[in-house]
Amino acid sequence: MNPAASPNPLAGFVPLIAMVGIFYFLVIRPQQKQQKEHESMLGGLKKGDRVLTSGGFYATIVNVRAQDLEVRLGEMKVLMARSAVSKLANTPELASTPEHAEKA
Repeated sequence: MNPAASPNPLAGFVPLIAMVGIFYFLVIRPQQKQQKEHESMLGGLKKGDRVLTSGGFYATIVNVRAQDLEVRLGEMKVLMARSAVSKLANTPELASTPEHAEKA
C-alpha cells in the first residue's frame, strides 16, 4: 500500500476558497463602497445643488422633500424621486452648460 495515494480532501477546496476571496475583493466590496457613497450623496442633497438625473438631464434643486426633490429643468419645475439622481454635478467643468452659462 502506498500512503501517498490518498490526497488531502481539503486540498481541493483551496482554489475554490481563493476564487471566492478574489471575487469578494474585486467585485462585491467595491460595489458596496460605491453604493454607500451614493446613498450618502443622496442624503446630503440640498437646495441649489446641480444634479445629473438617471435620465441624463442636468437639473438644479429648488426644494428638498422627504423622498422627493423639486428640480428646475430649463424653464419648468419638476417633482422627481431622490433615487433618480445619478450624481452631483456641482463641478467647474459643467459650468459651460446653458443653465450655468446664463448665471455666470
